[in-house]
Amino acid sequence: MADDTTGTEGGRARALKVHHLRPAPGARTAKTRVGRGEASKGKTAGRGTKGTKARYQVSAGFEGGQTPLHMRLPKLRGFHNPFGTTYQVVNLDRLSELFPDGGAVGVEEMVSAGAVRKNQKVKVLGQGSADVALQVSAHAFSASAVEKIAAAGGSTTRL
Repeated sequence: MADDTTGTEGGRARALKVHHLRPAPGARTAKTRVGRGEASKGKTAGRGTKGTKARYQVSAGFEGGQTPLHMRLPKLRGFHNPFGTTYQVVNLDRLSELFPDGGAVGVEEMVSAGAVRKNQKVKVLGQGSADVALQVSAHAFSASAVEKIAAAGGSTTRL
């Protein structure tokens, strides 16, 4: 039978873990409590002598009356329209590359092919050419994309 002092437990060596460690008796010195009277590290309590910083708490960002950094930096400019719609764009050359056989192409097919991310609106743009007849369904189309898809014998459907 193994005892605890050997570091074995049932014939197996016990792993030493950080939470098993303890300081040696008397090795820990109590934290010095400054500013609690003249008898024990009182007086200025590590703040030096006189001045604003010695008398009360001064914020870390205070620069002594100089214009602070957060006020010197330029502000954010512009306008964000909360009602605006943003689309993921797919060009015709990418569609003809991903779907060389033509056929029905919807948002789900574009997501599975890796052309767009899911749960976002899709707009088809007219860069490149449509070589095969595609029945494309998306949230928006550019005029040139509609024209080129129709010229190739395909159709467009807005969702």
